[in-house]
Amino acid sequence: MPLPERPLFDPSDDDATVPGLPVRFGISALVMAGMVLLAVVLVSVGWWGARQVLLDMAERSAEDAGRIMTERSRRIIDPAVATLRQLAFDPITQATQLDERLTRIAAFSIDLVANPLVSAVYVGYPNGDFLLVRSLRGADQRAFFSAPAASNFLVQSIVRDADGTQHGQYRFYDAELKLLALRDEADYLFDPRTRPWYATADRSLIPSISAPYVFFTTRQIGISLSQRARDGEAVVAIDMTLDDLAASLGNLRLTPNSELALVDEHQRVIAYSDMARVLEQEGERFRFRSLKDLEVPSLSQLSARALAGDTSALYSVNGREWLGLSLPFDVIDGHALRLLIAAPGDELLGQLDRNRKTLVLVAFLVVLAFLPLGWWAGRAIGRSMERLAVRAGRMSRFDFRTQDRRRSTLREINMLTDMVDHVSLTVEAFLDISAILSTETHVEEMLQQVLEKFVQATRCDGGAVYLWQREDGQMQRAAAYGQQCGLTDSMAYDAQGTGAGAADTIAARATDDGRMRVELDLRGRNGSLEGLLVLMHAHDSVHEDPRFLAFARRLSGMLAVAIETRQLIAAQKALLESLIRLMADAIDAKSPYTGGHCERVPHLAIQLVDRLAQESEGRYAGFTLNEDQRYAFQLAALLHDCGKVTSPEHIVDKATKLEVIHNRIHEVRMRFEVLWRDAELDLLRELYATLPAARAESWRAELERRRHQLREDFAFVAQCNVGGEAMSDEAIARLRQIAMQTWQRHFDDSLGLADEESRRLAAARGGQMQQELPCTETLLADKPEHKVAWEDGHRPPVERGDPRNVLGFDMQLPQVRQNMGELHNLTVRRGTLTEEDRFAINNHIVQTLVMLKSLPWPDSLKSVPDTAANHHEKMDGTGYPRRLRASGLPLQDRVMALADVFEALTAADRPYKPAKTLSESLRIMARMCREQHLDTELFRYFLHSGLWRTYADELLRPGQRDAVDIAAIEDLLEDRPQTA
Repeated sequence: MPLPERPLFDPSDDDATVPGLPVRFGISALVMAGMVLLAVVLVSVGWWGARQVLLDMAERSAEDAGRIMTERSRRIIDPAVATLRQLAFDPITQATQLDERLTRIAAFSIDLVANPLVSAVYVGYPNGDFLLVRSLRGADQRAFFSAPAASNFLVQSIVRDADGTQHGQYRFYDAELKLLALRDEADYLFDPRTRPWYATADRSLIPSISAPYVFFTTRQIGISLSQRARDGEAVVAIDMTLDDLAASLGNLRLTPNSELALVDEHQRVIAYSDMARVLEQEGERFRFRSLKDLEVPSLSQLSARALAGDTSALYSVNGREWLGLSLPFDVIDGHALRLLIAAPGDELLGQLDRNRKTLVLVAFLVVLAFLPLGWWAGRAIGRSMERLAVRAGRMSRFDFRTQDRRRSTLREINMLTDMVDHVSLTVEAFLDISAILSTETHVEEMLQQVLEKFVQATRCDGGAVYLWQREDGQMQRAAAYGQQCGLTDSMAYDAQGTGAGAADTIAARATDDGRMRVELDLRGRNGSLEGLLVLMHAHDSVHEDPRFLAFARRLSGMLAVAIETRQLIAAQKALLESLIRLMADAIDAKSPYTGGHCERVPHLAIQLVDRLAQESEGRYAGFTLNEDQRYAFQLAALLHDCGKVTSPEHIVDKATKLEVIHNRIHEVRMRFEVLWRDAELDLLRELYATLPAARAESWRAELERRRHQLREDFAFVAQCNVGGEAMSDEAIARLRQIAMQTWQRHFDDSLGLADEESRRLAAARGGQMQQELPCTETLLADKPEHKVAWEDGHRPPVERGDPRNVLGFDMQLPQVRQNMGELHNLTVRRGTLTEEDRFAINNHIVQTLVMLKSLPWPDSLKSVPDTAANHHEKMDGTGYPRRLRASGLPLQDRVMALADVFEALTAADRPYKPAKTLSESLRIMARMCREQHLDTELFRYFLHSGLWRTYADELLRPGQRDAVDIAAIEDLLEDRPQTA
């Protein structure tokens, strides 16, 4: 079953897309994966354990903080309770007059000084009297009470008269209890019996502590400790603010952003680090904010969890993890206060995260340290296979370089290596053969290179390629390589059929040196014999295997097709060149006036470009021509005047001014006119004989004068017709005077004409062809019928602006196609061609470009039309047909122009002009360079190269090969005055 076809190169063969892992990386990956897995497990378990330890530590720290807070609070309250019990037995509790009471303020002041956490000590009496001693600590408290600057104590008193009128007073004392100021406070009025501290003091003489509340005077949050006096009537109390408690909360933070708050059973905030946020004013009253109103989400969520019975919890707030604890605050008996502590998890576990990164880094370094072990193990096991895989990958990418030939300890690997080597060499040779067949254009060089690769690919000792010579039925050796035992330069060969269907032939025979010689026919696609391939190889199992012959047969088939293709290309190329040369020869043969122009111009032009291409220094050092470019230039040179096949011969061959295609009926008619006059002359002669002698002599003298005048006029007209010299204004004036002479026409000039001539005559005479005879005509005339107009559809599209002008022509089109007027032609100032004739001649280059542009040239020959058609362009842009300037003319085009001019000047086979000598031709060309018609630098190179001398020795007559003064011609180029 045949294998499925697949492309020569499949992108899936690339290493990047082949499934599976290399052995080296597989083993390395396994080792590293194990290390990574172990590291991940160890790091994860360690991190999780450490996390739990830290959380437990944080929880214990929070509990310790709660205990510390409780202990601190008790250390604050217990001394105050002892003081309170002592004051309960003080005489002040039984004093009924204010003066008596003031005598005991010293004892109160001592307690205030001894316990700085106590803000005030006071007594409430059953009748509603009130006495309070307050310590003024700091300027802010003095300012609050408007106290003197030296005040240390404030005594606030309320006394009731018998009618119940209250009198409030403020007394300010210094540290020595000297009265500094007394101020009546009419607004300081209240009944102490209505205050919580008074109401909570029971008669058991046991101190009681109030719930936190807002002090009446200072608007501070605090608690009051109160106790009944020994007589059971007055109540002694001490005020303690919670500001210090709030400060303690701030100091007990577990982390910088921890949140702590003291709340009661109604979720009111009693103490917080920012006490300013705890109170909320409602009119003249103040109330505690609830925990919700405090807007601390971490504490609010912790409180909600605490109410649900979860006193310790991990929770998330706005994507941030928190650790929270709710601890009882059993300091104030009878009041269920709780201490809430919330700490951010990232701050608690920050060090743990840093430690985790360190652990991960250590684990990565350990894995990295073990990676070479895995790499070494993989390399030790798979390096040989990997080398083979790399070589196979390079082969799939057409890279057959052998960089690593180390042997393996495994026999199978070595066998596979040898096979890969052989396959690599064979495929490389096959690709080299394909590349040579597709790029090498020369058959002999192609055969030599292919044979070398062929012998190497088949591991033979030598070989040869013979080409079949159909003319003599022999094989001619074209290439040889290696051993050539018994092989000759040519051999007779039995073709065994050379047409379609001819069988391939493989012959094998032994040679004198013990080798085998295999001969394979090289046949083209149609079975025709193209040559013979001979291979020399040793006796071995590889070459005796039939598969070797099959392989060699397939490779030889490629060689046969390549030979056939090259020969077909060469034959087509030769046919094309022959057709072009045939056209050039036909143009030269068409008119003797062009002579061998189409042969000589290419000869000179190719010599010149070859010489330019050989220059290694100077102006043209960078000019090069490859084989295709040179061939394109050669074809362009041969085709440069191919448009002349369309040029009218009577204009190309026009040697005189009056030479035209002529209907000779007009000559016959003039002979009849002569006979008419001869008849009249016979009669006049008879009359002349009867004249008197004197009269007759006078007439004869007049006749001789007239005859002499006519001879001179005709000689002058004939001289003007030749066009050898320039016509002066005087000559033109005399010609027009001669033309004014008249004669009588007696015969109808519309008879015996062709249809076209009749139509033209009718159009010129307004439809009335016949004229009344006899009629008077001038000797020389420009008649309307002499003008041949442009026909519709035949007007050449050569003018700028013509929409049909697609090739960029820029020429002046004459008003009529041809003007055969006698005076019009005779008055041409230089040469024999009129403006119309000159356009007809110049139109050959238009036709050259049109004809060549219409051909499907291959890319290598795309320059042929332009190079062939630009040889009449001038450096100053006044040439034709496209008025190209020097910037638009490549060097090859300028060479063509120079060669065309030089050949035209030196041509000796032009009937209409004498051949010019070398010196005359070069001087004319120098003037043309000065007038910017030719490339000055190229002409100077041509002048100094001596190619003109080589051309002259080959093609010019001896009389033309005169001495050339190069310095004088250089002077003409520079426009310097000439010396005699």
